Amino acid sequence: MNLRIAKHKTILWFLAVIITLASAVYQRMTGPTYPVRGKITVGDQKIPYKFLRSEVTDRDAKVKLTVVDSTISGYIIYKRYRSNDDWSTIPLVREKELLTGYLPKQPAAGKIIYSVHLRRGTEEVSLTGTQPIILRFKGAVPGWVLIPHILIIFLAMLLSNRTALEALDSSGQSKKYMLWTIGFFLAGGFILGPAVQKYAFNAWWTGIPFGYDLTDNKTLIAMLGWLWAWYKNRQQLRHRGWIIFAAVLMLGAYLIPHSLFGSELDYTRMPGEIRP
Repeated sequence: MNLRIAKHKTILWFLAVIITLASAVYQRMTGPTYPVRGKITVGDQKIPYKFLRSEVTDRDAKVKLTVVDSTISGYIIYKRYRSNDDWSTIPLVREKELLTGYLPKQPAAGKIIYSVHLRRGTEEVSLTGTQPIILRFKGAVPGWVLIPHILIIFLAMLLSNRTALEALDSSGQSKKYMLWTIGFFLAGGFILGPAVQKYAFNAWWTGIPFGYDLTDNKTLIAMLGWLWAWYKNRQQLRHRGWIIFAAVLMLGAYLIPHSLFGSELDYTRMPGEIRP
């Protein structure tokens, strides 16, 4: 394939931006830390809800609902995820039109599984049906680490997509863009990324060979793809297909929801935990 498109730089940058933004939005909205949203009808009132799936370790997780009908009450059922705990119940406390409850804070990578229920007379509903919500706690990450990490990873994705488009033209400068992609990806994924992980979960790297964290592993796989593309084209630009492959691999890796199969605390292995 040899498309004569490298001269249309503005169009190629525009397409790269669109692809990058679309993939970022998709990843954000499908990730396991994106809040659970919806609406449910209790009695005559339609009640919107938004439940957390991520919280920092230094505060309890707040669950709140706007419920105008004062005859409606509610409660939360929860337990620690991957534990031998029995289910606990805490009531939602009414403050005017708000029903509020708090889930106890956990150590970094600790999780709570919970469901929220509302009651009006003899009518009782679970707001998320039979599927409970999993809430993960993490340490607070300073903005001076997190913001550069996000920006640089975004730029690496943008450059990756731009490199793939450039590689469709044999006369393009895809080798130059490839080197920029690798540089930004190295800084965002392998320098700032582990720093974010350390603040959030007190571990620098939890992917291969130390664990199975999907975010770390997909970062590693994507980088290996780019290093291979560089190796095949290190002297002359003869294997543009590998550049396109590396970009598609990176896009596919980052379409996988962020934090899926991420760091997770196993309470059954903690000292003093009663095991079955």
